[in-house]
Amino acid sequence: MASYGHYTTSPIAVPTKAPQYQYYQPTQHQAYACSPPEAPESVTTGSGMTPTYGHSAYSATSSSYAGSASGEYDSSASANGVDLQEYMQDRFNGAFDPLPLDRTLAVQAQTSGLLNAKHRELLDLQQLAQQRIAKSRARLAEGYQDAKEVKRDLEWSQKRVSGLKSKASRKHPKEYKQARARYPSPEY
Repeated sequence: MASYGHYTTSPIAVPTKAPQYQYYQPTQHQAYACSPPEAPESVTTGSGMTPTYGHSAYSATSSSYAGSASGEYDSSASANGVDLQEYMQDRFNGAFDPLPLDRTLAVQAQTSGLLNAKHRELLDLQQLAQQRIAKSRARLAEGYQDAKEVKRDLEWSQKRVSGLKSKASRKHPKEYKQARARYPSPEY
């Protein structure tokens, strides 16, 4: 550590190696979704850097592209009048089959219609069940009221029978004992 007056310096860690960057390199066994466009033989046999794209049958040189190292545009090495948009549209039309999608949409529409019909049916059944529950509650309330009236009538009748029994036992004790012996009561 070096000291300069009241300042002190510490050693600083310096990386000894530059960082290593890894670039993507396609392997020969990788498959691509579409093949590269075909180029005339004169384009693929030029000199310069030859990149590979997974298939050894296709190669391109740096001079075959617009804006190459020479800085000039070579019209003879271009796509020879092929409309790129039309080419891509043809490729897309060949790769895309709308029939399964149409079938799927039809099945989805049918399923949606069936679900909607079942939902409406469930709503109707729910409304019917609510009406029946309301009627059942009204009948239950009426039944409770009838049961209270019957209980009140039975209690009144029981009091009346008990009063008549006690009156008969006091007024006619001899006949009451004979009747009890002949017809025993379940209470005794």
